Amino acid sequence: DEYTNHYDVEIGKKTIILLNKLGYKVLMPEHPESARAYISKGFLDEAKSIATENINTFSALVSKDTPLVGIEPSAILGFRDEYPNLVDAELKPTAENLAKNVFTIEEFLAHEMNAKNIDVSKFTTKTETIHYHGHCHQKALSSNTYAETILSIPANFKVGTIDSGCCGMAGSFGYEKEHYELSQQIGEDRLFPSLRGLDTDAIVSASGTSCRHQIKDGVNKTALHPIEVLYNALN
Repeated sequence: DEYTNHYDVEIGKKTIILLNKLGYKVLMPEHPESARAYISKGFLDEAKSIATENINTFSALVSKDTPLVGIEPSAILGFRDEYPNLVDAELKPTAENLAKNVFTIEEFLAHEMNAKNIDVSKFTTKTETIHYHGHCHQKALSSNTYAETILSIPANFKVGTIDSGCCGMAGSFGYEKEHYELSQQIGEDRLFPSLRGLDTDAIVSASGTSCRHQIKDGVNKTALHPIEVLYNALN
């Protein structure tokens, strides 16, 4: 996705390395961005054009055995949520069929873990506690349970999901001058107070790029993508 390509490059690299070490082959065909930014700002004609190209590109490549997996929740979940409704009627069945094999990285690894396809001996036995904040797209269209499952792959990792609503960033909302104060108020509602009480060396994890930036700006803590937590836990 465009956020990983431009802002979170190291997370993208670590995702590929982690998947390779777990025995998966990663294919990265050329494709346009996800259209998430266009959708969030209401530029639906532009989003439709991008969605159409992505569907045409991936529908010929993706299947049950070769799923489409994404790192940034808001970007990958667009394939399941908005894409079928954005494209022309004749392409909608193709979009809906593609959507059946589209997963967040947390969903994919959780399914693989439950199918006993992941060798847990590849990970540390060190004891750690992870504090996880779920992205709003995940809460609405998926579940925090998948992140909890994969963050528990290392035998002695304990995961607690923070009882928080929206972080307040909501894409670029919190970076806009007229919304900054409201964004901070939303963060202060539940998320920020929960994080301030943690030890300085506590591991905080968040799947969404906007959530991670809000946490850094709001309470000066670095939140790791779940993939980074697992990458760091590899033997």
